[in-house]
Amino acid sequence: MTINGQLVSFVPSTDLDVSEMFYVDTLGFRAISRDAFALVIDGGDGAVVRITLVQSRGETGYTALGWRVTDLDATVDRLRERGVEFVRYNGMDQDDHDAWTAPDGLRVAWFRDPHSNVLSLMGS
Repeated sequence: MTINGQLVSFVPSTDLDVSEMFYVDTLGFRAISRDAFALVIDGGDGAVVRITLVQSRGETGYTALGWRVTDLDATVDRLRERGVEFVRYNGMDQDDHDAWTAPDGLRVAWFRDPHSNVLSLMGS
């Protein structure tokens, strides 16, 4: 490996208060720090996610962050109870938990944060 260190993910936000309500209050991640420029959370298993304040953001359409979970259905159900809406894509054969099954058997379900960043859950 040519770079030694912990990988940090970045997600844009136009409103850190809204992002904090979603990532900390709704999704349940632990806030590590917050200043005028970013909200930093523990994204799970010590993975650092820096939610960075931007003036505007373009529509991306691709997945910005994803989590591998042990029980996708239970995780989807818990997030739905907290008001998270999952995305259904035209042409994708998605099941009752809005999950698509990849050719290798991995299931993926997508949702968006308040700033339209696409997030995903992967599991069985």
